[in-house]
Amino acid sequence: MTAHSRVIGSKINITHSAEIKSDDLSLNKLQSGLSPKDPVIAYIFTTFPKSTETFLQREVTGLQALGVNLRLYSMWGGGGEFNGLKVTRFPKWRLLSLVVWLPWLVVCRTGVFVQLIRGVCTRRPPSGLNFFENLLGLGFGLVFAAHFRRERPAHIHAVWGGGPATAAWLLWRLDGHPYSGAGHAYDLYQRGGDWWLREKLEPSMFIHTSTDMGRRTLLERGLADEKIHVIRRGLNTLPALKPLREERKRTPLRLLCVARLVPKKGFDHQFRVYAALKAAGVPFEARIAGEGPLLASLQTHARELGIVSDVTFLGHLSQADVAAQRSWADVLLHTGVIAADGDRDGLPNVIPEAMSAGVLVVTSPAAATTEAITDGVTGRVVDVTDSEGWVKALVALRDDDAGSERMQMAARAWVEANFDAQKNAGRIAALYKEATKSP
Repeated sequence: MTAHSRVIGSKINITHSAEIKSDDLSLNKLQSGLSPKDPVIAYIFTTFPKSTETFLQREVTGLQALGVNLRLYSMWGGGGEFNGLKVTRFPKWRLLSLVVWLPWLVVCRTGVFVQLIRGVCTRRPPSGLNFFENLLGLGFGLVFAAHFRRERPAHIHAVWGGGPATAAWLLWRLDGHPYSGAGHAYDLYQRGGDWWLREKLEPSMFIHTSTDMGRRTLLERGLADEKIHVIRRGLNTLPALKPLREERKRTPLRLLCVARLVPKKGFDHQFRVYAALKAAGVPFEARIAGEGPLLASLQTHARELGIVSDVTFLGHLSQADVAAQRSWADVLLHTGVIAADGDRDGLPNVIPEAMSAGVLVVTSPAAATTEAITDGVTGRVVDVTDSEGWVKALVALRDDDAGSERMQMAARAWVEANFDAQKNAGRIAALYKEATKSP
């Protein structure tokens, strides 16, 4: 590492420490006004906790640190306990009680029943999965309605625009529970997004989305601008900013991809980048951390391209093991695309995670990646079909110490300004405080 980078690295560490102290002071101020009698915020998840949705775990942890009084519900998987909080998992056998609750809905809440039937009969769900999620949300809402009457929360938050938003909407229609909703990725885009999204989110007190792209989409769906709040995900702690690996110019470039093996990750394009690197005589070692339905076809594709010895499939890794891979890597690759069914990423958390650690990032411009990566400033942005462009970008990151160090510093600064979980949880907590204050 050059003397220049050591000085800048020192400044980054000092600045970050100062920010943490400032955050601690603001947290203490906020916590000093909280008590066990604070309003209960009920969170409804599809599955919680879930290993591939650590951003939701960070949100809950951040809100806990602020003293927000949370009650957690998981409609499908998960359950148990998280950070000392009970996670109430919906027992599916209780769906049998719908033989009682559905007739009750018809007789006692006829207007709600008619609205549901009209919705089902006048539109086609985008997919069987979305149809099932909405039915699950309706079942949860009907079965748990009595529970929510007995233990009435001050506010309900649906973390996704699919099943959780359906449950929150129904609880509002049945008993007037105030609620908020969210729209982030698959619930906005896969096969056109959730089929009842507008109807479910329109009565909500506010809508949380984590990207500017998500905000634009919600506006296009006809939702009110003043209800939509862009609050990014975040990291609870920031790792030490690692220096550039000097040996990368003499040894194979270390490339890392952390992603589920699904179409929207654009692995066919990524493998062509690897093949182009090999054809150009650029030594590299690529590791892919993630699992998914495309594993067998990707292994076949690697053999066809002659890159089997250069690419290692690591499978699903724990967060600690992913962090170890970031410590190993020189560059994180993200070749995201818009899949045939419309599904796409928002801003994948793996990108800010890499930026925070000093791992250089090269990404495609799909979806919301360019909200964090500005080409030549915080990383490199290259069209996913331009394999030669990817080769040039990677070689430049390998050979240009000064340029790569500038990108490291700018990337870290972006994360500190935009991806601090405690700061962003504070913004969410402020929305709950506003939503639950006495009229």
